[in-house]
Amino acid sequence: MEIKQVQEIINKIADKIIENKDYLTELDRSIGDADHGSNMAKGFKFTKDAIEGDFEDYKTLFNKVATTLLSKVGGASGPLYGSFFMKFAASLKDISDLDRDTLNKAFASGLEGVKQRGKAEVGDKTMVDVLEPVADALNEGKTYDEVIKVAEEAMNKTKDIKANKGRASYVGERSIGHIDPGAASSYIMIKTGLGEIND
Repeated sequence: MEIKQVQEIINKIADKIIENKDYLTELDRSIGDADHGSNMAKGFKFTKDAIEGDFEDYKTLFNKVATTLLSKVGGASGPLYGSFFMKFAASLKDISDLDRDTLNKAFASGLEGVKQRGKAEVGDKTMVDVLEPVADALNEGKTYDEVIKVAEEAMNKTKDIKANKGRASYVGERSIGHIDPGAASSYIMIKTGLGEIND
């Protein structure tokens, strides 16, 4: 993919997050601070502005995404998504073609960034519950449509999990029965991004 194509995909992800602002807020109202939707929408509005123009390479582009999310998204989401894209960007050093193998490695690096920052594992009811199965599915060579399905199933599974990390952990057993907002925003981003790429 050319850099311009990747910029277009990032813009579409941003639009979809902004479009789902109220949905993400409702999810967060049940088990958090009711600010996930507004924080994410605000951050991605800034991201759209930040990635206008030309970028010399993928690393610079995704670093811009990372630093914008880190500085503009409030709550825990900014540092976590910022860490994802910072590690994603770092893996693209000296890469001139964002092919499937490169994307797989970059996504796995992003996952590690989130886990290092948030100290969460699968089963803690966080975005990791979506990101890790997706990283595994990508590495297994599943089609992008299959990976999107894995992400959707993983997001829905968070409804049955008691939160062990983040704000949702404060409500204990009452977190069961609700989809994790971070898992939902991760799914939206994965569905939108991979949905724009041909296998």
